[in-house]
Order: sequence, then structure tokens, then C-alpha cells
Amino acid sequence: MSQNCIYSAADFKSDQEVKWCPGCGDHAVLSSMQGALAQIATEDGVPREKFTVVSGIGCSSRFPYYVKTYGFHGIHGRAAAIATGVKTANPSLNVWVATGDGDSLAIGGNHFIHAVRRNIDLTMMLFNNEIYGLTKGQYSPTTKLGKVTKTSPFGTVEKPFKPGELCIGAGGTFFARSVDAEVALTRELLVAGARHRGMAVVEALVNCVIFNDKTHALFAGDKATRAENTILLKHGEKMIFGAARDKGLVFDGGQLKVVAADDPRVLVHDAHAADPMVHFLLAGMAWPEYPVALGIIRQVEAPTYDGEVARQVAEQQAAASRISDVDGLLGSGATWVM
Repeated sequence: MSQNCIYSAADFKSDQEVKWCPGCGDHAVLSSMQGALAQIATEDGVPREKFTVVSGIGCSSRFPYYVKTYGFHGIHGRAAAIATGVKTANPSLNVWVATGDGDSLAIGGNHFIHAVRRNIDLTMMLFNNEIYGLTKGQYSPTTKLGKVTKTSPFGTVEKPFKPGELCIGAGGTFFARSVDAEVALTRELLVAGARHRGMAVVEALVNCVIFNDKTHALFAGDKATRAENTILLKHGEKMIFGAARDKGLVFDGGQLKVVAADDPRVLVHDAHAADPMVHFLLAGMAWPEYPVALGIIRQVEAPTYDGEVARQVAEQQAAASRISDVDGLLGSGATWVM
């Protein structure tokens, strides 16, 4: 590899002022992504001009301005649809989607589930702060039940979405989760997602210091809290967690249960299992009954939408090459003589 192919995170920093609030978790994810882009560009030989970032509307959707790549700032909820068109039209591009819990799961919910279902080869960063931040504090599809917000002054009465359950339920082939403070983990998951052939959804639990401060603090507020109340899943390793590594997960009676780490029934994580049942349960775990799952929860192989479209185009082009004139074209299909 030549020196010209070695990139650093600085190579993916734009000259635009980052206009997120001080203390916003998005800053940490931006740093993770810039590092991830540099790693992919260097190790996988992807030229910088092959990266494209597509966004919708929201605080997270300012992302295209802050990374030195091609970008498209779309309209509310339409990022996945736009990115699908970009990737299908030019499969050689490395396409990323930056979106939030409101942008992708409310007005963009339809586009989200169908992008997942089609397994289009995109890497989606889903920022989840459980609130509408840019529009000043309305509750979102992931806001906790009973939360008092500007649009729920007496507390929300809606059961919230869990993005991981939605992704896996729609047939997702890759779902991972991180926390804004875990910069290295987020970078690792974004790199894995970008290398996955298909739709990769990486949920980043981020803090909105203005409108929903400390929404994740009870299980992820600081390093000690995360050690006790989250579980970092790694393929092929036992599902053990806790600051003292003294607790584990077992499958019992059709559900997950927390037991002592020395229980011989403790599960070994299989991110590649075709059956999504355990992945669905892991993605849905919530504190305090369960630890919140971080890491790659599901990663399986399946045909991609863009790959299948490219295959069809190639097949039709090969078939069309046998037609040499207009008469041949007109007679190439079903014909009738009157």
C-alpha cells in the first residue's frame, strides 16, 4: 500500500463549524465516524471520493456538512429512500445514512423498514436521544413511556419503539448498538457495519443536554455504571456482564434471564445465527430488568437489493447485445400478427 492511501481522521474533517450544543453526544459519534472513514479508506483502499453521506432532518442530519466527503442533505424522513437511490444508481459508492430516532422512525419509518427489508448496502448511523432536539423538545417514537415533554405535558401514553426490535423484525441482517461516550466501540461498530454486505444499522445512544439530559444515565451515565448495567456482546464469547463479571444470561422458558456468571447454561453469543429469535430478545433488553446490549447483536449474510438489481441489469445487457437492429428488438419478445 502506498503512502498516498493512508488516511487519518483529520482527512475527513470538513472546514465547517460544528453547530451542536456543547456536551451533545453527537460530537463523540462524529469523531468515531471520522476515524471509521479513515480506517476504511486506508485498510480497504476506498478513495475518499467514493464516500457519500445522506441525511434527513434533525440535529444528527447536519452530519454531511461536518465530514469531508460527498453528501446530500435531504428532507425529513427521506434519507433512507434517497440513499437507496444513490446506492442503486452507483453501486461502487460507499453510502452512509445519518439519521435520528425522530427522522427515521416517525415520518421516515416506512422508508426505514423497507430499506432494512430490501437489505440495501447502506451503513446507517441511528442517533437515539429519545427526543426531537432540533424542533425543541417534542417526544419522539423512542421517548420513554410517561415522559413529560412539550407535546406530552402530562406524560406520554405511547409505548416506545425499540430500534433494534424494529430492525430485526423487518428482516435486518446487521444491527449493533453503542453509547456516545464509547468512542472506540462506536468506531469499531461503524467499520464492521460498513464492511457488511447489506443494510447495517448502528444505533448510537446519545445525550441531548438541553431537552432530554441524562436519558441514558441510569445504565450508561459513566464508565462504572456502564460496566455494571450494560453487556458488550462479542460473537463466540459468553454473555457475561457486571463490573465484577459476575452475571450472565441464559435462555429459559422462552425468554432471557439473568443468572450468576458461573451457571453452566450461560449463553455464547452467536451473531451469525440465522434464526433471529435470540437476537430480537437481546436487542429488546432494557434496564433495570436486564443489562442493555452493546456491540454487534446480529450479523448475517443475505443477497443485497443493489447487488440483485446490478445482476439483472448485467443479464439484460448481455441479452440485448444479441440484438443488432430495430427489427431484432421488435421481434425479441412476444409478437402477434394481425
